[in-house]
Amino acid sequence: MRVDAHHHLWRYDAAEFDWIDDSMQVLRQDFLLPALKRNMVLADIDATVAVQARQTPEETLWLLDTAERSSTIRGVVGWAPIASPKFPAHLRELCQRPRLKGLRHVVQAEPPGFLDGDAFNDGIACLASTHLVYDILIQSHQLAEATRFVDRHPNQSFVLDHIAKPRIAALELEPWATDLREIARRGNVTCKLSGMVTEAGWDSWTVPQLVPYFDTVLEAFGPARIMAGSDWPVLTLACDYSLWWKILAGWLAPLSATERAEIEGGVATKIYRLEAPDKDPR
Repeated sequence: MRVDAHHHLWRYDAAEFDWIDDSMQVLRQDFLLPALKRNMVLADIDATVAVQARQTPEETLWLLDTAERSSTIRGVVGWAPIASPKFPAHLRELCQRPRLKGLRHVVQAEPPGFLDGDAFNDGIACLASTHLVYDILIQSHQLAEATRFVDRHPNQSFVLDHIAKPRIAALELEPWATDLREIARRGNVTCKLSGMVTEAGWDSWTVPQLVPYFDTVLEAFGPARIMAGSDWPVLTLACDYSLWWKILAGWLAPLSATERAEIEGGVATKIYRLEAPDKDPR
């Protein structure tokens, strides 16, 4: 099963998506399941994991409702008020929804030290009684903080989104590469191979420019702890959906068939506990 382990869906609203600025005009529209499915067919993708784009309980419920009506979306990584005293009760309700596979907070927008906060860490500790994954959304300069955070929860499954957003446009490998190797030493962390072209020059990136970053991720995590995702529709700022999967296939070509299958779907299926889609996806 080939899995797009990271994409978004939304009904565009300027107030709710205020992070979409004038440089991102192409994103100022609805991106819904029919459009995603058209792209999936062209790229030969079987199933997906939908990820939150807004920090609201309402969006999480909408994504779950959408997933439950379709065999295409096999999992949802939603948002919940993890640092709130009411989080345990909220979590109990969310865990009644089997398509919920994980939670995420937009840490990249938070001040330094956010992941060191006791309230947030207390909330993460509540996940121990569930099978939920926590997706880490950070920028490269936050990797050391994220590593401390992971060390506080050695039994929690973490997924590092977008290879921690290195400064590809500036052609900077360090200190990202060193910090990435350090967090990769924690066996409970998996890495998403996604979000790379949008960290490069949107109109000027090249495949050779991305290769050192791919090679670093592969060396640090190995095929058994890497999953591929598109980050659609944010991806469309810099790249076509099918092209992204063709680029990935080129990078993966030297690997064994088993290793390629792990990165293209096996790891996401295992980490997010995904079920295979029906033969007739709706």
